Amino acid sequence: MTFWNWEWVGTHLDLVGEQVLEHLWLTFLAVGIGLVLSFPLAIFAYRHPRSYAPVTWITGLLYTIPSLALFALLVPLTGLSTLTAEIGLVSYTLLILIRNIVAGLAAVPDDVKESARGMGLTDRQILWRVELPLALPVVVAGIRIAAVTTIGLVTVTALIGKGGLGALMLGGFRNLYPDIAVLVGVGLSVVLAVIVDGVLLGAQRVWTPWAGTARVTAA
Repeated sequence: MTFWNWEWVGTHLDLVGEQVLEHLWLTFLAVGIGLVLSFPLAIFAYRHPRSYAPVTWITGLLYTIPSLALFALLVPLTGLSTLTAEIGLVSYTLLILIRNIVAGLAAVPDDVKESARGMGLTDRQILWRVELPLALPVVVAGIRIAAVTTIGLVTVTALIGKGGLGALMLGGFRNLYPDIAVLVGVGLSVVLAVIVDGVLLGAQRVWTPWAGTARVTAA
């Protein structure tokens, strides 16, 4: 049975390694760009509470669009490219990141902010020196959710030729590779999600040793 053809895996380690690296790169790029876009939007929504509902409504709408439908809409415009994959992947990170950044900032006690203000700190200084450090556990928890979610979604981009480990699965389904490729793709995707989540959790504990388990605001 080709499903247990481990010899194929041994002779195609270069292919597997290439797909793992592509999977990680697509994930890193999506979460990184998502964080860059989400941060100013979250700060604005936090400073102007009335804007929070519209911002989360728009990003929530993007989050609910099925990935296949979104890629189908994008392909005529951006082609079978990394840009197409990243537009879709980034759009699914925005709601998660924005909600957690705002939740982390909102959880900072008012008396702490008042004390900082009483010491002469400006609003900008309070944000960077007080609010963000205290909000970091919740922010990192949001990044963890976004990263793990993206690792799963990257596999879908195999349908436009950019799927990382999803390309192994698709190749197995289409009989381009032996059936074992499907198992390898699924298994390594799970392993990557666990490793990335563990690395981020470890980083969170190093950066915020005073914090316990962060409260996560899921999408």
